[in-house]
Amino acid sequence: MTTMDTAQRADSSTASHRALDPVTFEVLKNAFATSVDLMSEQILRTCYSFVIYSRDFSSALCDREGNTVMQGSADIAVHVGTLHFQCKAVMEEFGDDINPGDVFAINDPYRGGTHFNDVSFIRPIFAEDEIIGFAQNKGHWADIGGSVPGSFDVSASEHFGEGLRITPVRIWRSGEFLHDVAQLLVSNTRAPDQAMGDLHAQSEATAVCEREVLRLVDKYSKQTVLDAMQETQDYVCRTVLASLKNLPRGEWETVDYIDADPAKGEGLVPIRVKLTLDGNGIHYDLTGSAPAVSTFLNSGYGTTFSAVYAGTKTFFPEVPLNSGFYQAVTADIGEEGTVVNAGWPHAVTGFCSGPYEKVMNAVFELWSRIMPERAMACAFNLEYLLVGGHDSRVAGNPYFMWYDWMAGGWGGRSTKDGSSATAPVFGTGLAVQPLEGQERLSPVITTKHAISTDSGGPGRFRGGCGIEKGGILTGASGTVMSYCCDRGRSVTWGIEGGLPSVPHGVWLNPGTADAKYLGATFSNVALAPGDVFERPSAGGGGFGDPLERPAEEVLEDVIDEYVSIDRAAIDYGVVIREIDAELDEFEIDHHATTDLRARIRSERGDRLDADPAEVAARFRSGDLTVHDVVRQYAVILDWGTGELLEKSTAQFRDSVRSRSAAHWS
Repeated sequence: MTTMDTAQRADSSTASHRALDPVTFEVLKNAFATSVDLMSEQILRTCYSFVIYSRDFSSALCDREGNTVMQGSADIAVHVGTLHFQCKAVMEEFGDDINPGDVFAINDPYRGGTHFNDVSFIRPIFAEDEIIGFAQNKGHWADIGGSVPGSFDVSASEHFGEGLRITPVRIWRSGEFLHDVAQLLVSNTRAPDQAMGDLHAQSEATAVCEREVLRLVDKYSKQTVLDAMQETQDYVCRTVLASLKNLPRGEWETVDYIDADPAKGEGLVPIRVKLTLDGNGIHYDLTGSAPAVSTFLNSGYGTTFSAVYAGTKTFFPEVPLNSGFYQAVTADIGEEGTVVNAGWPHAVTGFCSGPYEKVMNAVFELWSRIMPERAMACAFNLEYLLVGGHDSRVAGNPYFMWYDWMAGGWGGRSTKDGSSATAPVFGTGLAVQPLEGQERLSPVITTKHAISTDSGGPGRFRGGCGIEKGGILTGASGTVMSYCCDRGRSVTWGIEGGLPSVPHGVWLNPGTADAKYLGATFSNVALAPGDVFERPSAGGGGFGDPLERPAEEVLEDVIDEYVSIDRAAIDYGVVIREIDAELDEFEIDHHATTDLRARIRSERGDRLDADPAEVAARFRSGDLTVHDVVRQYAVILDWGTGELLEKSTAQFRDSVRSRSAAHWS
């Protein structure tokens, strides 16, 4: 949509606004929200998949043109921004051949979807023999086929290794269940019974929304409901445009990175985002981003648009999210073939850990400059650890998928510390899976699950802390592990002088002679019973100069075990003595703190010019820790071997210089 179209839409929306009195409009707007939330409650109570039960799903009500009218109140951000694309894809595919009682399925990321695991079910809503809307539910199936259990294969360069691609297909025809079609879909997964259960649960959830919308039609009339659907979108568009009136006009740019393109060796992969405010809306340009990478960390157009929407929406929390928001926010993501618009047949399953949150965090950074009162540094990266094989505890050795994600830290803010142990920005409704449920369903026992000390990026306002989690494989055979993450090299960054967090990555059998660092992305690593694996989630980046954080607040962090005594001195320049840790008795040496902070101020800029090879050698000798290497010297290594990554270091240093050092006094 062009700038002129956006402005015209905002002006013309007044007509539909006048079609409804304010009370009726408000009642119906909230009734639409209720209809979608009831859909969500239905699926929570009927789904078969533990992944969907942990809220990896979303719901929406769309109008008769496929535009989103209302989302769920606790939905996954990435889903919501793509639901209208998938509804329109079904409409394009079937045209006039859409009937009452039909239900369609789609998971196609090349038709505006997310990735193959996210399967949507779409039900047309008819009133008086006319389509008035669509109910849609999208849920993450734990497996959709492909080369590895869980369908997350880092080594896949094309979608053929990632699982079943479902182009728009009819599952119910005029109320008749097409068992053969459904059976074809679920038989291509490693857990067909579970997939079939979710298929029915998701479809039935859309029926709940249909029932509620038709109840509104009976009470208020079809035309009133149609008017309300349009006005709900127009209301959002007007509200966003009105919110921009007092903001500055101009252009802002930034860049974030994916860790690497395996086909091109080491070196961070840039994702460039430019934001323009011109008085007629919000406009983004991502055309300078890198070509598609040779792994699954690419994004389709739908998810990139969704990242733009979700990142922007974070700075407008009072505004509902529907297609009216999309009218006020436009984005040019360029031609197919880039990492943010990969296109068929590029692999895209890992988009969530790749471009998606990089775009979101870049958008956060840009809006932090425009609305500094809501500023926030970089948040930790979404990560998935998948362990799959055969469960020897159960007769017949059936397939199992231990499918895990962790909470982590969000970035420090302009007035307060970042949130600790929080769901990823990818989807704040995503629940941490209950460990007891995981252990009952899979032969993996959790050995550790705790807040990770020193994981929050240092700053005047500290980044939120991440989590450490460990597991041990028990009764299983033919088991492999895969990890979908990133920011092992493009480490979560701070802004306005704040420092980075820590790298992501998985260790196998840590603390033993067989210990091995597997990195932040890998697939198909064989496991045997008794193998132990551990990983941290990063904290958020720091906001503001850490040397300006009051010493008393650093002391409280030490008491809470968010920060260690050693890092309090190294990162914050605060010298703390332990008196009795069990009684939380510590004291600040104020004189020593003043001296140390003065010394750090005089030396820290020079550390960013230190010889990276010497820093790497000191790390290998044990003289420096990972925290030292990343935060004090801005050097990136292979964290398993200590090998220097020269290109990545140069790029990371540029980031730290501009986001951190440039703001130090």
